[in-house]
Amino acid sequence: MTSHGYLIQTVGGWCDGRMSIDPALRRAILGSLDGLLAAFDLEPLSLGPPGTEPAGTDLFRVRSEPARFNRIFGGQSLAQALVAAHVTVTGQEPCSLHASFVQAGKPGVPVELVVDRIRDGRTMSTRRVTVQQGDRVLLVAIVTFHADGAGPEPPADPSVPAADPERLPLLQDWAEKAPPELRPQALAWVDRPPPLEMRLAEPVVFMGGSPAAGERSHWMRLPRDVGADPGLHAALLTYASDYFLLDMAFRSYPGGADPDYVPDYASACSLDHAIWLHRPVRFDRWHRHTQETVVVAGHRGLVRGAIHDADGHLVATVAQEVLVRPKILKGPNGESGQHGALTQ
Repeated sequence: MTSHGYLIQTVGGWCDGRMSIDPALRRAILGSLDGLLAAFDLEPLSLGPPGTEPAGTDLFRVRSEPARFNRIFGGQSLAQALVAAHVTVTGQEPCSLHASFVQAGKPGVPVELVVDRIRDGRTMSTRRVTVQQGDRVLLVAIVTFHADGAGPEPPADPSVPAADPERLPLLQDWAEKAPPELRPQALAWVDRPPPLEMRLAEPVVFMGGSPAAGERSHWMRLPRDVGADPGLHAALLTYASDYFLLDMAFRSYPGGADPDYVPDYASACSLDHAIWLHRPVRFDRWHRHTQETVVVAGHRGLVRGAIHDADGHLVATVAQEVLVRPKILKGPNGESGQHGALTQ
């Protein structure tokens, strides 16, 4: 039994796994998923008096998933933008989303989604979605849809089906082992877990992971079946694609091995996000998200991700630019270091 009350066993299994999870943690993850799915329920709104609504524009109101951060999680806004755009398209599935994060949103406050029908084509359509709270714009996204047909299939990556993700620690296992100075923040991921089962071979930086070069992979899946709607699975994968990209930039930040370097998430944020959806997914099955930092220049980093399904097929490619400002405890001459606060 851990100090936080969750028991990880090596026999039996949750879903079809080798490791079982205490029912309390399972219920918490399932509850988070229920909250996220409720955040996809669109309430249509009128843009003006009857007969005056602008042509080609749709307006919806949605609520947020249960609060886990002091701001709306960016993945939620990405997924809600995709869901809202998708209901305005017929006979096509999402194939890409490109978004800019403009301002942080407040948890618990309803959000409006404005969908502009930019183009409707025979095989491709384009939508622009603005996510806003009152007069504050949180995110602007371009979502593209395609009526996909038969075509070539790239070869699968054989390393993916050969792996056994259920032998890896849960994200919550790493939270339990976080160093004292990071433990309160880390345990929030246990008390209010993401709506996913996530497993990884090393801790993320904000749970005590060490600076390192190269790739890092984590495995993720939904905790239960959510049906076969490909648009819903695409939205949920888009939501999950936002996890740990910012952390990757801290992991590979130049000079990060210096003992006077401390990641400072208060001075960091995601600037934009892109995801290309290459094929339909069933996100209630295992997917591996392999991330790597392409470059860190100044205070900005570019992180890239590749998401494979359990059979090794590349189902999505992700890219995100992030703002990273690590806290330096000491300057080059031993003086106290400084870091700037993030302003938006």
